[in-house]
Amino acid sequence: MHQRTSKKIIIYFLLFFSIGTVNNIELNNKNFLKIKKINIFGFNDIEVLNVENDLNNLNLNNIVFLNKNEISKVFDSYNIVENYNIFKNYPSTLNIKINKTNFLAKINYDGKTFIVGSNGKLIDEKYARNYLPYIFGSPETEEFLKFKKKIDKSKFSYEKIKNFYFYPSKRWDIELNNEIIIKLSDLNVINTLNNSYEFLKDENFRDIKIIDARIKNQIIIK
Repeated sequence: MHQRTSKKIIIYFLLFFSIGTVNNIELNNKNFLKIKKINIFGFNDIEVLNVENDLNNLNLNNIVFLNKNEISKVFDSYNIVENYNIFKNYPSTLNIKINKTNFLAKINYDGKTFIVGSNGKLIDEKYARNYLPYIFGSPETEEFLKFKKKIDKSKFSYEKIKNFYFYPSKRWDIELNNEIIIKLSDLNVINTLNNSYEFLKDENFRDIKIIDARIKNQIIIK
């Protein structure tokens, strides 16, 4: 905190000195260090206009003592935002780089379909451009994200999954693009996925329709 304050003081001093030596009158100008331009990267044109309007409503003034909490409130209201970075281009420009969240799956809540983002937020379906797997059941988004991490650590490719089925016991089934269903227990998920992956690679099991691993230490193939 002390270092941040020191940096701000140094910046003020340097700006004061450099501008003052050229024209002391500028220091009396109310527009000195006022934010005059905001560049937003990572959004399309319509999204940029919406964000610019929201930021303008904040009446951002001094570029040095920028209220980042107020800006955070703006970007937190956009569920498609994963994270963002603000770069100050003195004396009067802000450059904001936005990273959009990854779209992971679709889910239905209260009769409406949403996209589940990697940021854990629900996003309007209108933003979907590509095929996404569907989640049946009503898991919390964090529950799904935890399950996806286990898939990512396994030998399975997430892109091979067509549907997810979530049960109140917090157990998952997955349906692959080739319509094979893998029934998982809520234990040893990564190991079970890896074992299932090896089964599916084996030519002797190419007619598999269901892999049932709900019983501890057993895998039933149908």
